[in-house]
Amino acid sequence: MRMPRLTALLTATAVFTTALTLAASAAEVHVLNWKGYGADEPWAVAAFEKATGNKVVNDFFNSEQEMLTKIRTNPGLYDVVMINAAFNDQAMAEKLIQPIDVSKLPNYADISKDKAGSPMLDHDGKVYGVPWVWGLTALAINEKSFDKPPTSIAEMWDPAHKGRVVIRDDAVEAVQFGAIATGQNINDIKDMDAVKTKLTSLMPQIKTFWSSENDWNQMVASNQIDIGTYWSGSADRAKTHFKLPVSLVIPQEGAVAWLDAFSIPVGSKNVEGAQAFINWMIDPKFYVEWVTKVGAPVSANTKAVDALPEDAFNRKVMGDPEVAKRIQFQAPITDAQREAYLALWQQLKVDVK
Repeated sequence: MRMPRLTALLTATAVFTTALTLAASAAEVHVLNWKGYGADEPWAVAAFEKATGNKVVNDFFNSEQEMLTKIRTNPGLYDVVMINAAFNDQAMAEKLIQPIDVSKLPNYADISKDKAGSPMLDHDGKVYGVPWVWGLTALAINEKSFDKPPTSIAEMWDPAHKGRVVIRDDAVEAVQFGAIATGQNINDIKDMDAVKTKLTSLMPQIKTFWSSENDWNQMVASNQIDIGTYWSGSADRAKTHFKLPVSLVIPQEGAVAWLDAFSIPVGSKNVEGAQAFINWMIDPKFYVEWVTKVGAPVSANTKAVDALPEDAFNRKVMGDPEVAKRIQFQAPITDAQREAYLALWQQLKVDVK
């Protein structure tokens, strides 16, 4: 009789252990995002895990195309993915993301109406992306190289900066930057030849093409660069968190604006946890702490922005109506446009080498 009892005990133990393992797995929230972009801040993760009982497992991408590839090739792995709103249409069309029940997100009510109502995120009355933060791809300068900040995008072409200029290695962003430099609408470029000519004339100025925040920060820390395209939130982090001599410049010609949002992939194994995580990320408490400790883009949550000091950059400058007139938000582009931009960009990079 001892063997059956032992077998029963072992079986019960195995079942209990399996149950615990499944419970632990179910409590995990797998998040796909840029590295160092809010969602993986250790203090934020710890606070979320303590408040909800979920465990955050972060994974990262280095481009929107890599992000889409990871979702396509790993169905069911991710619960939350951060998507630039301009790519939300593509993700939805490919059935990579699912509608979000925003009634389960208490903080959603405080998202600004223009962001919450973005046609890039809402389709047929269903929400496929929760607006998180927005910002600019503008210019950032090494303060050591300037007596006073420049006001024009033309500064990138100044021979005085030859070999000390950087631009992000992203075809769409580069072409849109060229559109602004030639006085065009980034979402309706009429004269691609003008863009090509303008970017071609910039190539002799270029030191390198950056792809990550760390790339940019290391170059300015070692005083290798004077000026370059940069993200507004990253420039804020460089100055606030890393104490680097960096200032953001929003040129008079304008800047590329983007809206980042959180989505829930099809096949998520923890939708409830995903909803809790997204709600946490758009919470004013998290946002103010993120800005204060690290530096961040502008929250899509109006209460979060209002909670900042009146002289805070993300409230005073980014909220300036005059700045709003100069920025152009990215809209979705077609596959044909993307291929054309990529072909142009690759040729330009070959020529500069």
